[in-house]
Amino acid sequence: MNNLTKVVEISSPEEIKYFITHLSSQIIEQTRGLSQLVLIGIYTRGVPLAELLAGQIEILEGKSVLVGALDITFYRDDLNLIGLRTPAKTDIPFDLTGKTVILVDDVIFKGRTIRAALNAVTEYGRPKVIRLAVLVDRGHREVPIHPDFIGKKLTTAKEEIVRVYLQDIDGKDGVELIAVGN
Repeated sequence: MNNLTKVVEISSPEEIKYFITHLSSQIIEQTRGLSQLVLIGIYTRGVPLAELLAGQIEILEGKSVLVGALDITFYRDDLNLIGLRTPAKTDIPFDLTGKTVILVDDVIFKGRTIRAALNAVTEYGRPKVIRLAVLVDRGHREVPIHPDFIGKKLTTAKEEIVRVYLQDIDGKDGVELIAVGN
């Protein structure tokens, strides 16, 4: 039995830049008072995405935005299935109480990562509101979570893999759809 893998480029580096600008603009338009805005990136690729969004917001509005990094390892409900990973360092050196928190992740699939992030973020205060920004929404939710800000909606089969590449981590920008067959 041979596994055949088909890789299709879904988004180019130029499209990733467009998505960052589009997401930043959406966040600005729907957030009143950028002084209370905090972007929290979910490890791994949500962290550099949050930094890119903050940079773009500063370019567009001339105001800097606080950025934090969140590791959700110990908040997951599937550690027994995926195995324990080496946790990253959560870095939220400010109180989230009363803030507008935007959780940032690269891909939303089943919604379980975001559910875990919601549990984790409450350890750092009681935000006024929590919203979600994702680069790619591929559907197939298992929990009732929906992103507020979406770079790209992508129709996928459950078995397919969506892989996001970011310059800071991968040395390139892009999105690929990977189909594995027999």
